[in-house]
Amino acid sequence: MAEDPYKILGVQKTDSAETIRAAYRKLAKQYHPDLNPGKAEAAERFKTINAAYDLLSDPDKRARYDRGEIDASGQERPHERHFYREYGDAPGRGKYRTSQQIDPEDLEAFFAQAFGGGGGGVSGAFGGGEGFGGGFRREGFSARGRDAHYTLTVSFLDAANGTKRRIELPDGRTLDVTIPAGIEDGHTLRLKGQGNPGIGGGPAGDALVEITVAPHPYFRRDGDDIVITLPVTLREAVLGAAITVPTIKGAVRVTVPPNSGTGTRLRLRARGIKHGHQYVELNVIVPPGEEPELAEFLRHWKPRHEFNPREGMEGG
Repeated sequence: MAEDPYKILGVQKTDSAETIRAAYRKLAKQYHPDLNPGKAEAAERFKTINAAYDLLSDPDKRARYDRGEIDASGQERPHERHFYREYGDAPGRGKYRTSQQIDPEDLEAFFAQAFGGGGGGVSGAFGGGEGFGGGFRREGFSARGRDAHYTLTVSFLDAANGTKRRIELPDGRTLDVTIPAGIEDGHTLRLKGQGNPGIGGGPAGDALVEITVAPHPYFRRDGDDIVITLPVTLREAVLGAAITVPTIKGAVRVTVPPNSGTGTRLRLRARGIKHGHQYVELNVIVPPGEEPELAEFLRHWKPRHEFNPREGMEGG
């Protein structure tokens, strides 16, 4: 039996859609396969989190799950449906009074049964019907299908550069989704006519695909700009060097100017998203092991230009 989706996401039944969305994004980023390479347990947890949010992000599915009509995997629970009448002799209960609210799916199934299949309509059934033996005419009744809600987590680089992804739907169909370059975390794509089918020849609903962008180990986004903190050695920072720098569009060679320090910022034009740039922030790293010669040199070294990097901080 599938685990309770509320428990998977760590939320309550009374929580808002925004709270559930925030919980999902936090977990999706934590367990995304790109940040957990080779960890099968994280990949499986990521699938479970996505399945839970697929159910709770769809208002109709969430409501049906809360009412006990479907289980945590989205499958129908066996139950007796009362479409339009219940008889009762108790005080205060009259004939034809129902204790259940009619679900749109129940209504559609009722019309299909009562009027000869095919999602029949009210106006045709009660305006010139042919009798119970001969079936009913259903002309004039149609309804747009409901929108279908999906979630899709994409890598940082795919979101930055754009890509195409294929979603496998619960009914076995597949849906091709074009991810435009520069899409932001939380954006929802609307695919017209790719949702649930209409009733009585009505148009299909739309597919709403909410995008979650997984974080990257070292790239981060600032508008259309990309920022990366790049470690450099003490030698490279003092003497300058030509080094290889990763960008979202591939590695490039960059010259580190002499006498650079931690916090020095280099700009790579047009290496960001769309017309944005990439900024390289240098972080000087000292050798991890002992360096006796360097230590001896620094003991006797007198800077030509004395300075205090903590000036003004003495007072806290």
